[in-house]
Amino acid sequence: MKDTPLPPSHPEEEDRIKDECGLFGILGSKDAANFVALGLHALQHRGQEAGGIVSYDPDNGFNSARRFGYVRDNFTSKSTMRTLPGALAIGHVRYSTAGSKGHTAIRDVQPFFGEFAMGGAAIAHNGNLTNAISLRKELISRGSIFQSSSDSECIVHLMARSMGRTIPDRMKEALRQVEGAFSIVAMTRSKLIGVRDALGIRPLVLGKLGEAYVLASETCALDIIGAQFEREIEPGEMVVITEEGLQSFRPFEPQKPRPCIFEYVYFSRPDSVLGGKSVYEVRRNIGAELAKESPVEADMVCPIPDSGTPAAIGYSQTSGIPFEMGIVRNQYVGRTFIEPTEQVRNLGVRLKLNVNRALMRGKRVILVDDSIVRGTTSRKIKDMVLEAGAKEVHFRIASPPTIWPCFFGVDMPSREELLAANMTEEEMRDYLGMTSLKFVSIDGLYRAMGHPNGRDDSAPDYYDAVFTGDYPIAPKDMIEQGFQMKAAE
Repeated sequence: MKDTPLPPSHPEEEDRIKDECGLFGILGSKDAANFVALGLHALQHRGQEAGGIVSYDPDNGFNSARRFGYVRDNFTSKSTMRTLPGALAIGHVRYSTAGSKGHTAIRDVQPFFGEFAMGGAAIAHNGNLTNAISLRKELISRGSIFQSSSDSECIVHLMARSMGRTIPDRMKEALRQVEGAFSIVAMTRSKLIGVRDALGIRPLVLGKLGEAYVLASETCALDIIGAQFEREIEPGEMVVITEEGLQSFRPFEPQKPRPCIFEYVYFSRPDSVLGGKSVYEVRRNIGAELAKESPVEADMVCPIPDSGTPAAIGYSQTSGIPFEMGIVRNQYVGRTFIEPTEQVRNLGVRLKLNVNRALMRGKRVILVDDSIVRGTTSRKIKDMVLEAGAKEVHFRIASPPTIWPCFFGVDMPSREELLAANMTEEEMRDYLGMTSLKFVSIDGLYRAMGHPNGRDDSAPDYYDAVFTGDYPIAPKDMIEQGFQMKAAE
C-alpha cells in the first residue's frame, strides 16, 4: 500500500499544545472491534491524525485496519468492521509526538503488530520514549529493520530480541530498557495486556462490561460503551487479562508516582476522572484560584472554547462577574475544509471561533484560556474581541506560564518558540496588546488539585516540567541533541 502523507495542518493549530494518543482494548465481548471503535471515538480529542484497530478470532487470526482521519469517518461502516471479527481487540488514535511529525505515513499508525516464536502480538503506546534514538541506533546496528519512524516500534524490536518464554515476559524485559513515559495496551491471541510506566505519567484505566475486561486511556471511553470503572492501572503495574481473569505484576523498580498535571489542565476530557479527581472540577477550581489571585473589574467572563470553559465558570462563580458565551466555536471545521486555498487559510482562527458581537459591545471582557504557547492565536482572538466593540480585554490563563518543552508524549514547540520562556508577563501583555494578562501560579494550580499548601518543591506530586523545568527523567536523546536542562538551584 502506498504511504500517502497527511495534508499540512492549519497554521493556527500550530499554536496549540497537541494531545498525545488514546488507547482502548477489550477482551471477552462479541464483536470487540465495534466497542473499540466507540471507545476511540470518545478518545478522539487525544489524537486526530489517524487511528487503527487490531482484532483476533480463532477462525481468522489477527486482522488489522489502519486509517488516516477521524474514527467516525473510518470505523463506522459495516464493510470495515466485518473485517475485524473476534472477542479481543485493541485500538489507538494518534497524534504524532515523535518520528515524522507533519508527514505521517500509514506505517506509523498504531497498533503495531509483530510475529514472535510463541505467536503474534499487537501493541499500542501512549507516551514518548526519551532514549528512543539511541535504542534505535543500537537495534539497527544489531540487525533490526524498522518499518516506521515511531519510537513505539523500539518496544516491538526489544521484545523480538528477548529470550522470555511468554509475550508478557518479553514485554517486561523490553520495557525495562526504555526510558520516558508509556501507557500500553497490547494483545496476543488470548491475552489483553495493560502497562503503565513507574511514574504513571500517562493515564490508563480498567473497566468491566459484563464479564468483559476493558482498558482505556480515560474513563469517558468506558462511559460511551456502558462499562463500569473498576480502577486505574497503577504506576509501574502490568495487568495480564485472560478469559480466566486478571493477573497483576510489578516489573519495574518502584518510584514516587508523578502523573502529568497537564492531563487535568488541558488533555483529558472534562467528563473524565483521573486519580480520583473530576477533571471538570479541577478546571473549575483553577478558575476559582485565578479569580482569587488575579481579580479585575469587568462586565463579563468569557471562555475561549472549549477547554477554557470550566475555568471560566470557576472564575465567574468566585468573582461574581457574569459568565457569558461571548465566543462561539464552530464544531464542524475539519482538516479537509481548512486547507484548500491560501485565502481560506488566512482567515485563521475565524474559521473555528466567532465573537458574539451583541454581547461584547462596550464591555470590559475577561477571556479565560487554558494556556498560551506562541501567542499568535491569543493575539488574534484579542483582535476579534476588540473589533466586536469590547472596551477592555483581560486575559486570564488557567495554567502557569509554559516555559519548558515536554518530552513525555506531548508535541509542543521548542523552548526558543515558547513565548513565556522568552518574555516576562508584562512583556507578553504588551506584545499581545491586552489590557491585562495573568496566569495562575504553580501553587494555585496545586491548590486547585487539592493540595492546600501548594507545590512541595522537594517532592512534587505531579509531572509539571512544562511549568517548572523539573524533569523526573532526563530526556537523554534531546540532551544529546543540545537541549539544556534547568540548572540546579
